[in-house]
Amino acid sequence: MKKLLELAVLCLAVVGMLGMGATQAQAQNLPKMKEFRMERAMAPQEIACIECHRTQHPGLFADWSQSRHANANVTCLDCHMAEEHDKDVSISHFKQYEQSGNKYGTKEYRVPVAAVVTPKDCSRCHPDEAQQYSRSKHANTLELIWKIDPWLNKGMNSDFERITGCYHCHGTILKNSEAGLDSSTWPNVGVGRINLDGSKGSCTSCHTRHKFSVMEARKPEACGQCHLGPDHPQIEIYMESKHGDIYTAHGDDYNWTAAPGTWTPGVDFRSPTCAACHMSGAGTTLTSHDVTERLAWESQAPLTVRPNKFKPFPAKTNPDVEREKMKQICLQCHGKTWTDGHFVQMDKAMMEYNDVYFKPAKAKWEELYEKGLLDKSKYFDERLEVEFYELWHHEGRRARFGAAMMAPDYAWWHGFYECKKRFSNFMEDANELIQHNQKAYKAEDWPNATGDTTKPEVIFGK
Repeated sequence: MKKLLELAVLCLAVVGMLGMGATQAQAQNLPKMKEFRMERAMAPQEIACIECHRTQHPGLFADWSQSRHANANVTCLDCHMAEEHDKDVSISHFKQYEQSGNKYGTKEYRVPVAAVVTPKDCSRCHPDEAQQYSRSKHANTLELIWKIDPWLNKGMNSDFERITGCYHCHGTILKNSEAGLDSSTWPNVGVGRINLDGSKGSCTSCHTRHKFSVMEARKPEACGQCHLGPDHPQIEIYMESKHGDIYTAHGDDYNWTAAPGTWTPGVDFRSPTCAACHMSGAGTTLTSHDVTERLAWESQAPLTVRPNKFKPFPAKTNPDVEREKMKQICLQCHGKTWTDGHFVQMDKAMMEYNDVYFKPAKAKWEELYEKGLLDKSKYFDERLEVEFYELWHHEGRRARFGAAMMAPDYAWWHGFYECKKRFSNFMEDANELIQHNQKAYKAEDWPNATGDTTKPEVIFGK
């Protein structure tokens, strides 16, 4: 009887130990919430910001609390603090202090803040990045489209279509209303946004707030927010390429969080992303936030030209120097023969597009205007205007981008194959009009062609 009792006690002890072990194992696997504790020196106003937003905007607070900014004791005020006379001071935010029951409603906490954080604000800590970005096509893209785009200059889409479409990527010109930021211009994180402090652009277009993750900006999906679709499908082209194929297979294993300037091919990642080729440093090529660098061609333009010869926005670069920078990126993973051969093929594609497709079509297009068979007063209200536009803006771009980024389906089936069809139809219809001296049919009911055609004074002056 005594032995049976001892055996029962032993069994209970073993079960208890097993249960305790299981409980400990389960506890180890439970998700743990990182608690942000204000242990470091912070001004009372900074503490007020954090405590208020922690309650009012928990998602915003969670992003910031897990960011490198928070780890470096960079708080809300470091980015958002403004002077009372600044044009972008938030009126609605200041009124928050006047609410009854707000424990931070006393005078010492009433600090003016700006809702919009601009590259000028970011430059206080990131001066080189802000300067590089300021000279890029990204920062100046709103000026660029106002110089060349018929949708804007001919008023062929409505102001609201521009707000929901064009300006989300290219940027708005921020304005104030009586209640604060004008809803026709805000919210917006377009890369070419014109800010109330005079700066251009939005860093949060790539480094989304409030985590400002370098990992997010390094992944191709960040660029794919804007670089997609029928006219500039870089994200689709990248994903089709061997680079994108490797990223899809092994991207989860990349070291996305390496410190800026240290992200190294072969060490942190196996295959490049958009940022790796166009911005991150490797070999003798330094990191840059000017995406205009490393380009030897302006391949989004109607006629492919060197970037320093692109009249609407001539780059202050030497295409031969920039080509060598890009080659240094390629040489991190490819041999010299492979790298040189790729650029020979790419250059040939650019020249064939220019000489075989664009130049003859442009000459015919101009002949139609000279003979009065196409009407210059508007654009897109005659079918041949659309045909010519899409020849370079859609198929022509896809062919060139596909060749540049090694995506054969886009270079051929979505590119040059479609160029052939578009070109042949355009030339046939154009010659038919010329032969019979017949004016093209003009669509009188082109919808929503109501957009303002006034060039923005803040960009072009009076």
